[in-house]
Amino acid sequence: MPDASEDDRLVPISALQHFAFCERQCALIHVERAWAENELTAEGRVVHGEVDTPGISGQGRVARAVQLRCERLGLVGQADLVEFLPAPQAGPAEVPFPVEYKRGRRSERAPDRIQLCAQALSLEEMTGTAVPRGAIFYHASRRRVVVEFDPDLRRRTEAIAAAVREMLDDGRIPSGTLEPKCRRCSLREICQPATPGRQAASAHLAAIAREAAGGGA
Repeated sequence: MPDASEDDRLVPISALQHFAFCERQCALIHVERAWAENELTAEGRVVHGEVDTPGISGQGRVARAVQLRCERLGLVGQADLVEFLPAPQAGPAEVPFPVEYKRGRRSERAPDRIQLCAQALSLEEMTGTAVPRGAIFYHASRRRVVVEFDPDLRRRTEAIAAAVREMLDDGRIPSGTLEPKCRRCSLREICQPATPGRQAASAHLAAIAREAAGGGA
């Protein structure tokens, strides 16, 4: 669901993950405020329930449900878990290490990495400390995937943040095409994505109608 702490002037960090997965899904959730549950989203809520209670443990070195904000990119959201690790060299005493909890098995999904990177960029602004890496914990396999926040991932994350901001400002709902990933989406019945053939036929008929009306291409 959209972040509860979402500010009209700011982009929810969760929207970046939605946008990277499917632009239409992102628009349905964050522009039209549509939401529907399925087995996968219900499992996700259970997983996040393990860490969604705000607090600090481990003698102040592990914080749960950390509220995030990045004015530079216009982002707001929440980190499931932030570990504050001893710095390897001279400088700040501790380095933030964000951990995002996901249902399912260990994966290399780009949308998850972008969401985590957005959390790191927010933590860097909030703490003034470089955040070089974090991790995604996949609940089904009980394994972490360490993510390095390299320049390419940072650029992609910043570009998606800007694209989501533009989409929200315009109130634009992109069209959708049926793809294998649609099977996992809880919004499939709301979205009603077109099959590639049906979409092509619709575009062809629209072009004929424009031509008949004298509108050209």
